[in-house]
Amino acid sequence: MIRALLVMLVLAGPAFAVQPDEILSDPVLEARARDISAGLRCPVCRNESIDDSNASIARDLRLLVRERLQAGDTDAEVSDFVVDRYGEYVLLSPPARGTTLLLWAAGPLLLLGGAGIAALYLRRRRTGPTEPLSDKEKARLDQILKG
Repeated sequence: MIRALLVMLVLAGPAFAVQPDEILSDPVLEARARDISAGLRCPVCRNESIDDSNASIARDLRLLVRERLQAGDTDAEVSDFVVDRYGEYVLLSPPARGTTLLLWAAGPLLLLGGAGIAALYLRRRRTGPTEPLSDKEKARLDQILKG
């Protein structure tokens, strides 16, 4: 049982991505660093925060966040600094403004557009011919059906 627990702890690598030498001695600053890091995406990994990533660039970003906090920056200033360097891609939840607003709206707009096209298609398909068949067309249809 204990061995299984130890194996699970070893395999839970991302949980230990923050190295002991990175942790700040001030618990308040460390908590702020963890909060900021949890919202920053690793540029190498897909949808993984820099706190959860073992990539070297994630380590560099974790150290950068801690350096900026020790220099006296606010949380917003640290995040802005990282975004200025790497772009809004590093934000796990980018704000809905500018170009990201288009990305946020694209999914629902495409869904509504597709539903509208499907509704028009079904509506047109449901309606039959707009003019009744002429006598000549009826006779030809009867001839075709009789074989």
